[in-house]
Amino acid sequence: MALSLKGRRGYAAGALALTAALALTACGSDTGSSSGTTSATAAGGAKLVQPGKLTVCTNIPYEPFQFKDSSGKIVGFDVDIVDLAAKKLGVTQEIVDIDFAVIKSGAAMAANKCDVAAAGMTITPDRQKNIDFSVPYFDATQALLAKKGTGATSLADVKAKNLKLGAQASTTGLDYVKKEGFDPTEYADSAKELLALQSGQADVIVQDLPVVLTWLKKPDVAAKFEMIGSLDTGEQYGIGLKKGADPVLLKTINDEIAKAKQDGTYEKIFVKWFGKKPGELG
Repeated sequence: MALSLKGRRGYAAGALALTAALALTACGSDTGSSSGTTSATAAGGAKLVQPGKLTVCTNIPYEPFQFKDSSGKIVGFDVDIVDLAAKKLGVTQEIVDIDFAVIKSGAAMAANKCDVAAAGMTITPDRQKNIDFSVPYFDATQALLAKKGTGATSLADVKAKNLKLGAQASTTGLDYVKKEGFDPTEYADSAKELLALQSGQADVIVQDLPVVLTWLKKPDVAAKFEMIGSLDTGEQYGIGLKKGADPVLLKTINDEIAKAKQDGTYEKIFVKWFGKKPGELG
């Protein structure tokens, strides 16, 4: 999500937010430790929060990176990428859905809520103070989605026409437009951001390009809204780990990403979720 995604997603999480967020789970019961100690060892010696599971923090919906399909199962590009490491470790992937601010601050992993975070999360210097990142696995770009007929084709037009701008909280997209002099309305997640556009609370929203393109595949969105511009912010997503990450776990993730890019697996996953090959999205 160049959310600060492209990818994506300010340190706004306080103690109350952390307490609430760490109580949230998805995909079955949560038996992870929050005591600061790990409770299991996987193949190769990787230390994990739960026996037999690679526990992954994310924030849904963020289609096509992670979202619930019609059966309620959490699927997406990030899910498939992390699954490569889970299979290498001989464990299954367990997904925990929590607030993105708690993920990007590093608090969720520091509290052993999860082993890794896969949430369309852009690698930034500020985040690297609290999180270790894998090698980049996705090049992200931001986009502007607007209701049809605004006549705007850029951020400059948005300002000149005094259009209402919205952005997802705690994202790089939000950071970018703030640096450009905007004070957008912030929405907790991508679904609320899109709803704000659809309901007229916002005239234009900024979001990661792949997310915008996925929205535009939906007839009801494409009929009333259009992408009016892209913002090449030079972002890259990484898998997040606890600061001072377990070297075996980090190496496994990095090795599997590199292997997938070399043997064609990465391209297959990319085409599956984006309908185009890497480098063809823009």
